[in-house]
Amino acid sequence: MNNPSTEKRLFNYAMQFKKTIFIGLFCLIIAVALELTGPFIAKKLIDDHIVAVANHYVETEDESAITFNGIQLERLQGENQNQVFTLFQDGLSFYFLNDRVPLDAKLIDNSNGQFQFEYQERSIQTTGEKLAANEVFLFFKREIEPILWLLALYMGLILIASVFLYYKTYLLQYVSNRIVQEMRGDAFEHVQRLPVSYFVDQPAGTILSRVTNDTEAIKELYERVLEVFASGFIYITGIFIALFLLNAKLAAICLVLLPILYVWMKVYKKVGGKYNRVIRETNSQINANINESIQGMPIIQAFNQTERMKDEFEALNEKKRDFQTRMNTFTSYSSFNLVDLFRNLAFVVFILYFGGASLNATSIVTAGVLYAFVDYLTRLFEPVERIISQLPQLEQARVSGSRVFELLNVPGEAVKEKPSKRYDGKVAFDQVSFAYEKDQYVLKNITFTIKPGDTAAFVGHTGSGKSTIMNLLFRFYDPTHGVIRIDGKDITVGSRQEARQHIGIVLQDPFIFTGTILSNITMNDPSISREDAIQALKAVGADTFIEQLPLQYDEPVKEKGNEFSTGQRQLLSFARALAFDPAILILDEATANIDTETETMIQKALDVLKSGRTTLVIAHRLSTIQQADQIFVLKHGKIIEEGKHHSLLKEKGEYFKMYEMQHGRQPESVS
Repeated sequence: MNNPSTEKRLFNYAMQFKKTIFIGLFCLIIAVALELTGPFIAKKLIDDHIVAVANHYVETEDESAITFNGIQLERLQGENQNQVFTLFQDGLSFYFLNDRVPLDAKLIDNSNGQFQFEYQERSIQTTGEKLAANEVFLFFKREIEPILWLLALYMGLILIASVFLYYKTYLLQYVSNRIVQEMRGDAFEHVQRLPVSYFVDQPAGTILSRVTNDTEAIKELYERVLEVFASGFIYITGIFIALFLLNAKLAAICLVLLPILYVWMKVYKKVGGKYNRVIRETNSQINANINESIQGMPIIQAFNQTERMKDEFEALNEKKRDFQTRMNTFTSYSSFNLVDLFRNLAFVVFILYFGGASLNATSIVTAGVLYAFVDYLTRLFEPVERIISQLPQLEQARVSGSRVFELLNVPGEAVKEKPSKRYDGKVAFDQVSFAYEKDQYVLKNITFTIKPGDTAAFVGHTGSGKSTIMNLLFRFYDPTHGVIRIDGKDITVGSRQEARQHIGIVLQDPFIFTGTILSNITMNDPSISREDAIQALKAVGADTFIEQLPLQYDEPVKEKGNEFSTGQRQLLSFARALAFDPAILILDEATANIDTETETMIQKALDVLKSGRTTLVIAHRLSTIQQADQIFVLKHGKIIEEGKHHSLLKEKGEYFKMYEMQHGRQPESVS
């Protein structure tokens, strides 16, 4: 089954909070609608209350009308048979004329109260007078109140819009954080369910980068990009509606911007996506490199490898810088220049359209319409510029999303912690074969049975398959062929958690978590009491160094427990396994890094704790397994010898050779 596209999965995450998003977008629509009333209010203010003062007037009996030269005047509405007067404006001068004169006529002569005008190649003669400033104010006086009301209305709408914008910003940022929280939680939870084989192939830094850096980049998508694109398209829609209301023909010409913007986004997605993918992948490699350098710093310094590590880091750093520069260059040369080009072309079309109409006298455009159209045209390119400026972040988020979803696409395993009956401890391998890679078998037809309560040891040279047996029993992997049974039940029936529920493991290289000594023993499992954890520590002899610490069992532990020696960390790991009281205990070369005195202490603890518990031991040091009930000798993935210590020595086979070599003797059969 094909996985959904990155865009669809990002959309599905957003839809988990669709109610909040829709409320935020509704607030945005209201805010945009209120904000876009500005040019219309300005148009009305200019055309009806500022420029409209220079107009045609007729006599009226309304006492609240304009009184000039003893005559009460009001603005001409429609046709009128009475005498029409004209308040004519020429530059900053105003004239009161006793006849109807076109407002866009050209004043030719003005002398002794006689006026001559030219209009559409004909001459107009009339009488009148030039007005003083205080006389002009008589005509403007009535416009002050409606102008103030319109300005107050606009300010009120802007204040209301700011409230909606606040809630829009708050809601969308809240949603973006919740979405990324969900996505990051899903990614981390999925990592916990991934099979061990996945971590063998993937550097820790790469996984870390996907869970942290990539999800943080996606946050920008919901927090910034979503807001810019949503508000941008709402603004553009609102502006085009306003433009069509002002002038449908010119608004239709401006519609060509939309397909150009769409095509440009597709081009940017293809080119920018390629660059961004390299940038994000290189960033993951840098994280992996840093992680490896920090983890291996003692070895790096001991073997004088600092220059080599520096060169490797610089190569990755230079690669990222190179592609980031290409990305920035591509964005700079295209995005912002493109917007400027569109803006300039739009204004050229605007000037040609209205200028040509005026020159041909085919239409008369009011100052208010001109102002509103220019204002809307200017506003139109603001969201376009914001949208294009967010294309790099959009592509970065899309690439980061694809990387996170690649991680989520890796098949995980269901976590089912169903309580199960404690094992008796019988372990049986029946014709088990296993290959990490196809047809490259590391175990070949392994068959053995371990009785409940017995101690079985597995020995052999490196690569013989000892640790693989433990990995299969603990279900880090499942057999390629054959069956593994515990108490007669196939361990692959049921979840991996069920199989591991009563198995404890101690590895050669113990991992200590940040926290306290006790939290490392209990692993915060409420079923393990403080007393049980302390008892486990005392059983393995760890109390000898713990009780010398300032806070003893509550002593804080740093990352990886570096303040403890290797032997002390191993004792903590051993106590952790014992605290869970497993029915089956796996010791994977658990005493390999422990000194002789500490090993003796552990052996004493084991003698007490082995009662009623099946123990499987992997060991290189044969001195630690001489008391084992069964010893299996492996070579090239096969069991070649089995028995107890003394019987195997008498056979003088592979086990005998290993024993002699560890005691500094060279048997004649090995030369």
